[in-house]
Amino acid sequence: MKIVKVLGITALATTIALGSSLVEKVKNSGIKPIPSSNYELLKLIDDPKDPITNAKVELGKKLYFDPRLSRSNLISCNTCHNLALGGADNVGAAIGHKWTANPSHLNSPTVYNSVFFDAQFWDGRSAHLADQAQGPVQAGPEMAAPKDLVEDRVNSIPEYINEFKTAYGDNVKINFERITSTIAIFEKTLVTPSRFDQFLHGNENALSKEEKKGLNTFIDKGCASCHNGIALGGTLQPFEIAAKYKFAEVGDFKGNAQGMVKTPTLRNITETAPYFHNGAIWSLKEAVKEMGSTQLGIKINDKDADDIVTFLKALTGEKPTIVYPVLPASTDKTPKPSFD
Repeated sequence: MKIVKVLGITALATTIALGSSLVEKVKNSGIKPIPSSNYELLKLIDDPKDPITNAKVELGKKLYFDPRLSRSNLISCNTCHNLALGGADNVGAAIGHKWTANPSHLNSPTVYNSVFFDAQFWDGRSAHLADQAQGPVQAGPEMAAPKDLVEDRVNSIPEYINEFKTAYGDNVKINFERITSTIAIFEKTLVTPSRFDQFLHGNENALSKEEKKGLNTFIDKGCASCHNGIALGGTLQPFEIAAKYKFAEVGDFKGNAQGMVKTPTLRNITETAPYFHNGAIWSLKEAVKEMGSTQLGIKINDKDADDIVTFLKALTGEKPTIVYPVLPASTDKTPKPSFD
């Protein structure tokens, strides 16, 4: 009995040591956890010039779900960034105004954890969420609403006016920039901590042995060279470093002027198929193998790909509770929908 007990203690100590060394390995690769305290998280995501408040978040949520911010009154932010579908839309190319597919066959990235991205849009042309939120509202193949139409719609609704005053003060100017920055404040709260974060914060049992093995393979194969930081992605990186992406002909997107493409977050990756900028791959295992050849110049075999996918499943996080808002009623002054 004593021998068995000693062996058991030894095995436990070995497991803890391996777990601790893996945590250090992960952190040394540039991956960071979502802070475990609300205070530390708020320090990361808040802007002292426009601080997050409950009133702004609730107003931003209504605007996020309001299809009247689109020309047709049919498309909201949630249409392409569906919070019930991993913050994406689960189609290859985003569909917008007049049932138009994105002309470059671009896939809708998730909005969850986007506050941790260094760059927004696939070509990284926006540095932060407040600027990003302005793009889809105005874009012809998306919501197709000019700034003045959005302003007229919101300012025609007394309840919205009152909510803006509550959130920002009586002298607030309800213009397009204020409307979209309020949406961004709501989006900042869409953070999804996972068991992986618990593991990095010291809970050795948060991941299974199989998930730890997959995480170790993920690091050893070099995946963290692009998928790092808190988001495990969200930075601009060169694409097709080692080989041609096998679905490069789907759409005409080539990245920014330097050929750089935003690395998608791996958080909640099991919920956001299809994958890559053009949504051409639906299998997560296939996506892992394609990344190996395209970016790392290696062949990832089936066993290693399965191990990595096992780890990636541990990145599925706890979603914030979202109560679908009841939107304020339009008035006689509210501009009517247009389908041109």
